[in-house]
Amino acid sequence: MQWDRLLNAGRLCRPDFPEAPGRPAYLQDYDRILFSEPFRRLAQKTQVHPLYEHDHVHHRMIHSLETASAGRSLGGMAGQAMLEQGYITEAQREAIAGTVQAACLVHDIGNPPFGHSGEDSIGQWFAQKFQAETGVAGAIPQAQQAEFSAFEGNAQGFRIAATLEMARRPGGMRLSYATLAAFMKYPCTAQARQLSQEGYVGLKKFGVFQAEAALFAEVAEATGLRADGAGPGTCWRRHPLAFLVEAADDICYRILDLEDAATVGDLTTQQVITCLEEIAGKPNRADDVAMTAGEIVAQRRAGAIHQAIKAAVDAFMANYDAIMAGDFNDGLMEASAKAAVFAQMKEISNARIFTARRKTELEISGRQVIFAVLDHFHGLYADLRASGWDVDLFLAQHGYWAKLVRAVDLDLRGITDEYTAMHSLADFVSGMTDRYAVKVRDMVTGRI
Repeated sequence: MQWDRLLNAGRLCRPDFPEAPGRPAYLQDYDRILFSEPFRRLAQKTQVHPLYEHDHVHHRMIHSLETASAGRSLGGMAGQAMLEQGYITEAQREAIAGTVQAACLVHDIGNPPFGHSGEDSIGQWFAQKFQAETGVAGAIPQAQQAEFSAFEGNAQGFRIAATLEMARRPGGMRLSYATLAAFMKYPCTAQARQLSQEGYVGLKKFGVFQAEAALFAEVAEATGLRADGAGPGTCWRRHPLAFLVEAADDICYRILDLEDAATVGDLTTQQVITCLEEIAGKPNRADDVAMTAGEIVAQRRAGAIHQAIKAAVDAFMANYDAIMAGDFNDGLMEASAKAAVFAQMKEISNARIFTARRKTELEISGRQVIFAVLDHFHGLYADLRASGWDVDLFLAQHGYWAKLVRAVDLDLRGITDEYTAMHSLADFVSGMTDRYAVKVRDMVTGRI
């Protein structure tokens, strides 16, 4: 893979779109993402703790902004190291930092309400429908079912950026090829992943729905990603900058999850300080006696993020040849000098944070909310199918559904069959904020 293609500033479905003087493609990408409605909704979506009332607990928007900040530093430092080795030009160094920052900003835009438990709940609902072979969902061809039963926020994110946002024009947001490729953590469809025999890190999940397969193929071709397989079984190796985006995400959520855990009482402040010092080291001088425990945590957190970024850049450069060849098969933090402490933080999160009582209770409630909304709106799509997918006829025949469509501003454009209908349903539910999902559940079940 070559940097002149990897940093392709052309736009999806507009490859010849010129860059404006003083406004490089990656900066325009950042602005388009930042001002989009799906990004705005991240302010009311769970990061770890659903429906939490504490104002200092992270939500998806704050996490995305922090990840973008870490990503800019990662891209800038890696770019400087590559420049010193003669791998890239100064202009490419700037493009690398900006592209990683933009890709980090959009990396969680497809996440549903209630975090990863919401992702699992959507998948479980569809899996039950497929098993029972009932309704519109039950008519989805088996080859396409994995897109829904293993619902993937990463694929939904690409769908939002490439199709749904900005009036559904070809290319959606029309982000640059470089940003979209750097965003793509899992460059394959669910079908291609099932057909592949590789144990590649980019195949742990899928990142592209079949509906957007041609659009990502355009991105992959434009950026010169290495392809494996052919036809429906085609997978690609990750864009080199995708490893930096992943590292920025890993650094932010591992470290900031600990800080949140202290805030909500799942861990003690001293436990968090001790863990952060494993990354950053102990300070050279004693803390000011006037410092609060929260200020000490914040200081250690800043040092931990800095040291983790340095370790990720070192790992990137140590594995540079394999990354550029598409042969690197690990995460940067797992290959870094901080691998052991990051593994320790993962164990702490699994044992003390992700299984905390209040979080578990809210995840159970969230599952019931999502199931109730999906169940109710599934009936709407069943009647739309009975109307031959004619939206105007459907709305004229069904007064209640017409009211519900108005009440929630449901977008029924582009539905022609069961597959597109169920993606429309998944678009609607996954796009909800936590509190809006509860509100819609209450409305359709008569709780208000």
